[in-house]
Amino acid sequence: MAAPKVLISDSLSNAAVQIFRDRGIDVDFFPNLGKDKDRFAAVIGHYDGLAIRSATKVTQKVLAQTTRLKVIGRAGIGVDNVDVPAATARGVIVMNTPFGNSITTAEHAVAMMFALARQIPQADASTQAGKWEKNRFMGVEMTGKTLGIIGCGNIGAIVADRGIGLKLKVVAYDPYLSPERALEIGVEKVELDALLARADIITLHVPMTDKTRNILSAENLAKTKPGVRIVNCARGGLVDEVALRAALDSGHVAGAAFDVFIEEPANTNPLFGHPNVICTPHLGASTNEAQENVALQVAEQMSDYLMTGAITNAINFPSISADEAPRLKPFVALAEKLGSFLGQLTDAPIKGIRITYEGAVAGMNTRALTAAAVTGALRPFLQDINMVSAPALARERGIVVDEIKREGGASDYESVVRITVDAEDMPRDAAGTVFHDGKPRIIEIRSIAIDAAFAPHMLYVRNHDKPGFIGRLGTILGEAGVNVATFNLGREEEGGNAICFCAIDAPISDSVRAEIEAIPQVKRVRPVSF
Repeated sequence: MAAPKVLISDSLSNAAVQIFRDRGIDVDFFPNLGKDKDRFAAVIGHYDGLAIRSATKVTQKVLAQTTRLKVIGRAGIGVDNVDVPAATARGVIVMNTPFGNSITTAEHAVAMMFALARQIPQADASTQAGKWEKNRFMGVEMTGKTLGIIGCGNIGAIVADRGIGLKLKVVAYDPYLSPERALEIGVEKVELDALLARADIITLHVPMTDKTRNILSAENLAKTKPGVRIVNCARGGLVDEVALRAALDSGHVAGAAFDVFIEEPANTNPLFGHPNVICTPHLGASTNEAQENVALQVAEQMSDYLMTGAITNAINFPSISADEAPRLKPFVALAEKLGSFLGQLTDAPIKGIRITYEGAVAGMNTRALTAAAVTGALRPFLQDINMVSAPALARERGIVVDEIKREGGASDYESVVRITVDAEDMPRDAAGTVFHDGKPRIIEIRSIAIDAAFAPHMLYVRNHDKPGFIGRLGTILGEAGVNVATFNLGREEEGGNAICFCAIDAPISDSVRAEIEAIPQVKRVRPVSF
């Protein structure tokens, strides 16, 4: 049998290249190929594996050219340059190295804070130009200032630790940060408005999701403390760049230091040219140590998969052996979809996630299933989460994850997976199973029996079981041009609490949702997607 063949299309260390060769893998190292889209697309079909950094863009169009590709390895945490759903649809595993550059990124954020506080880049440029403007560059001390951290996961916690060491007062906003975890790392957990009002320096360490996009909007920037300094070494788009420029021009924001931008490479940007702005070209992970760590990690992970079938740090598949995969795969899908459903219903911070396995599934390797359930539940807020990093990220935030196994009978089904998401406002629960066709189905919501297959777009409605509801709902969707694929209903008892979980061909608009919420029998409406 021919050796697996791997293409490295971005710059990776020679040591990583050697790992592939030592493991018996045929490797081609073309570090600039990823920048040539046409040539890259023309050759990708000859490879079993692809190792990349951020320069190579793996689009749906590129993936359509693949015939034998099995794995994509991203040396780093972000996979924004990979079309993960398209890769998944083609059966391609997407791996990353989620923790290899955390310290480096955190240190860059701290360096940016110091550069802002003392205007170091501006003073350097002035001095090397032959000027001696000692009175122009009046800085501020860091000691005693309040550092506000938006997102206190792995990188945010490292920044907090360094901030405390510098004698800063550290406050953190993170809906998934538990009071116990906040106490452990020495930060004060606050709501976002309180952080904006108190912080002298704000640093962002959250992924880019629908919930975090423009988290520092024009409205929120107006709530900040006059003279605040803002650092973003996380993701472009977390801050409204135009609104920030206006706040800088007005003097409300004293300075900003950005390593990431909405458009990259950033050849032009609203922030460029302002005297109190410092910009770097996405250098957060750019140290020799970090580059070497993530390169070696991705080479080892890809080699393990191609040579033995082992999967590590996969974005779109759990870490399980090749022997276990066929049996576990449909239950992994079930657990993630159930978790995702409950996560999309939950706005309040999550305190715990309990997964109960009943019947035959209780005898399987449920570790991957639990990781999938946690991934689904937390992904609405933590977009970069994967089935390997999910347990660690849950622990970091103080979210208690419990497994319960009952290998006895599971009512009318051979196997049942039940998930309860315990949030600060209320618990939410659902159960599902896998039918003999291998497709996951939801069989219970809020202890109400139902039978529904998962679909890309679905509508969840809680209502009173009274005449007229179904007709009115159907009329509203029909008038809006939204086709209903399946109508799945359940109720506690006649005239009591009921639910509707229907598959629709397209998402509904806010106005359609408002019309549904106005139906007298309706208690809650929530569009969900899978």
